[in-house]
Amino acid sequence: MTALTWTDERVEQLKKLWEGGLSASQIAAELGNVTRNAVIGKVHRLGLSGRAKSPTSAAPRQRKARPVQQMMRVSRPVARGNTALAHAFEVEAEPDPVAFDNVVPMNQRLSLLELNEATCHWPVGDPSSPEFFFCGGKSLPGLPYCAHHSRIAYQPVGDRRRATPKTTR
Repeated sequence: MTALTWTDERVEQLKKLWEGGLSASQIAAELGNVTRNAVIGKVHRLGLSGRAKSPTSAAPRQRKARPVQQMMRVSRPVARGNTALAHAFEVEAEPDPVAFDNVVPMNQRLSLLELNEATCHWPVGDPSSPEFFFCGGKSLPGLPYCAHHSRIAYQPVGDRRRATPKTTR
């Protein structure tokens, strides 16, 4: 296969077609033996200006409103020792079942190097924090998580679809 070069005549024809408003695909078909991407590359190298948009494409599209989320999950600060501080963080909201049930005993918590196949690999906290740890509970056979964290990680398809309804556009 021989590669065609951009002759002066082909470049002039490209410029005329580009200024005429043809798309790169249409120009490639018109010139023959050249790809759409080759046309785009040549237009870019020649520094040809972008064309004015048609009045219909210049008008902004009306966006569909997204449904408001029911509740945002925010981790609550842990109050230690100061009960007045603990009362200050109380919020009149539905408790987060994952965070509420996610109390892991100190002697069960493991670092990355302490994990093995028999321990739960569920990460707890921010990995960049010194308080970060893994659950360390007894994992279920063939799974990396304990029973509690497996219920969170592996939800039946029907439950996932009910929890996050998808909107069609």
